[in-house]
Amino acid sequence: MGTLAVRRANTEDLDTLLVLISEFYEIDGQDYDEAVIVSALEPLLADGDRGRVWLIGESAGYVVVTWRHSLESGGRDALVDEFYVRARGVGTGTRSLEAVLAELAGEGIGMVFLETEGSNFGARRFYARSGFVEEHSVRMRLDLSQYRPSM
Repeated sequence: MGTLAVRRANTEDLDTLLVLISEFYEIDGQDYDEAVIVSALEPLLADGDRGRVWLIGESAGYVVVTWRHSLESGGRDALVDEFYVRARGVGTGTRSLEAVLAELAGEGIGMVFLETEGSNFGARRFYARSGFVEEHSVRMRLDLSQYRPSM
């Protein structure tokens, strides 16, 4: 396998990323709202305070990692928020993930989390081959735009 360029994306990559993100959302069955995506993506492209975006090749895929702070992790940890590669089964995903994880480890990130659908066995096998293990924690969410206090 040849070398694969995985580099930090910047604001000049926004249009390329939007194409990739719309492809991923269509495949994954997610609603694509470009205004929402752009408002969330621009701060990640502008600086590394909230997380990072990597572009795989010129337009082979992308990885979004955001920072968290956790007592359990001993401070800053990372969440792989989105990971998409166009070509599957040819090593692009593995090599891209390895490059991103190596960069995170080099910066002192001790713990990396991700999520995938429970029924997505292919993704779960892929991540397991990279060393990720399933946890028994249950993720829950609250949409604050719909929140109404009971008191």
